[in-house]
Formats: sequence, structure tokens, C-alpha cells
Amino acid sequence: MGQRVHQTGETKKAARPKLGIFKFASCDGCQLSILNLEDDLLAIGQVLDIAYFPEASSDMRKGPYDIALVEGSITTPEDAHRILSVREQATVLITIGACATAGGIQALRNWADVDAFKRAVYPSPQYIQSLSTSTAISEHVRVDFELWGCPIDKAQLLRVLTDLLAGVQPRLPTHSVCIECKRREIVCVMVAKGIPCLGPVTRTGCGAICPSMGRDCYGCFGPAEGMHEGPGLPPNTASLAKEFHQRLNLIPVEVLRRFRGINGAVKPFREESQAWERNEA
Repeated sequence: MGQRVHQTGETKKAARPKLGIFKFASCDGCQLSILNLEDDLLAIGQVLDIAYFPEASSDMRKGPYDIALVEGSITTPEDAHRILSVREQATVLITIGACATAGGIQALRNWADVDAFKRAVYPSPQYIQSLSTSTAISEHVRVDFELWGCPIDKAQLLRVLTDLLAGVQPRLPTHSVCIECKRREIVCVMVAKGIPCLGPVTRTGCGAICPSMGRDCYGCFGPAEGMHEGPGLPPNTASLAKEFHQRLNLIPVEVLRRFRGINGAVKPFREESQAWERNEA
């Protein structure tokens, strides 16, 4: 991206690219990951003008923005309109976290009766303006880069911002958590303990935190690219689901729940869970 240069008389002044950070339906965890950059956040503030970040500052300046980071999914008519405005103001738009990239855990509403939820929770549900679905940002506007995770990995965010400032095309890993486990010499929890693990179909990025602690991966970094199917193709969720059912003895509803979690609305996981929902029926 480089730095923009403005001409004022005979003096040239380099201006820092403007960064805006926006929130939609989410828990704020990915924005907290930005704050957890600590000293690196101070360095970012030296090369980027953090112009809009309500989570951290009341100094909120209008766009346009060179880079926009967007957390959260679209769950209300107001947000569906607001994301259009964010896209118009941003040169580069990056979604951060499972909510923004896949609809998040709140996308469980996509398989339920939202009006029934409203009636059960609110005394005056007619005042609640909510969509029947929770959807990813990419279903509403063009997205330039996606950072997966619940929350995102702050090192990946730092890498993407550094690459953009250097004019380099950001590249993030798309292989599975299993590769990370092998690199770290972590014993496979599915082979050794018979625990149903989504690691074979989930992209790396977390450093295989859960398997390193002896528990299963639950897919918070979204679907990996299929190792045998080829780059850009979905992982073989059907094979893993069959393994869960036949070898690990999970009944269909348990297989369904494995895939219908934090990233349950993203296509490979969504289609696999729906297939097992039909089996359950």
C-alpha cells in the first residue's frame, strides 16, 4: 500500500494510512486481540493512523479509510445497511474472526425460529428488529482478506498489516491443524484417545492449542483447504464424519453438533451438518 504523499506548497508530507476498526454482532474478542498486541500496537500506531476504533478510543474520525478491520456478523437490518457504508469508505476491507467470516456461533439461529426466541426472551418482541439469520460480511459486500479464528491470532493480524504496508500480497496458511500437531510433535487425540477432533478439516492458525492440551479441536479457524482435493477446494468433511460415526460411535445428532459450532454456517461445515440432520430425521 505504501504511504500516501500530499503536496503542500513546496513541502511534501508523508501521511500515515488511515485505519478504521468496526464492530457488528460479536463478543468483541477479536478487537481485544488487537489491544493485546501491546507493544506491537504502539508500533502500528506509528505507521498507521488509527482513526476509528470505538473499543479503544472516543476519538472517532470519519473516513475514507485505507484499511478497515471488521468484526462481527450481520444480524439486523441496520447493520445490513451500515456495512455498505463501511465498504464504500474502505480501500481494503479485512474481516476478522469467525463472526465476520462465517456468521459465528450466533448463526445457530439460521436453523431455528428466531421469532419464537424473541417471544420467549423479550416482553415486547415487536420492538426487536432482528434478521432471521446471522451472515458473514462477505455475503453483503466484497471482502479483500479474511482472518479466521475465535478469536483471531494476533500474530496473523500483525503479519497481514505489515504485508499491506510493505506492498506485499498477504498469505496465510490454509492447511489443517493436523499438520501443526505433527510439527509440534503433539500426540493425535483422535488416534490415541478416541476423541472426535475437527483438526483434520480445520485450518491452522491457533498453534494447535486444544490438541496440545489433550483435547479435541472444535474448528474455530474454519475449514482448511483439502490436502488431497487440491488448493482452494473444501476439506473432506464426509470422510471425517464417517469416522466419527463408524469408528468413534457418535450417533448422527452428535456428528451434526461437531460441525455446527463456531463456524457451523460456513459452507463445508454447514453442508456436512445438514447431511447428518437428514440422517437423524
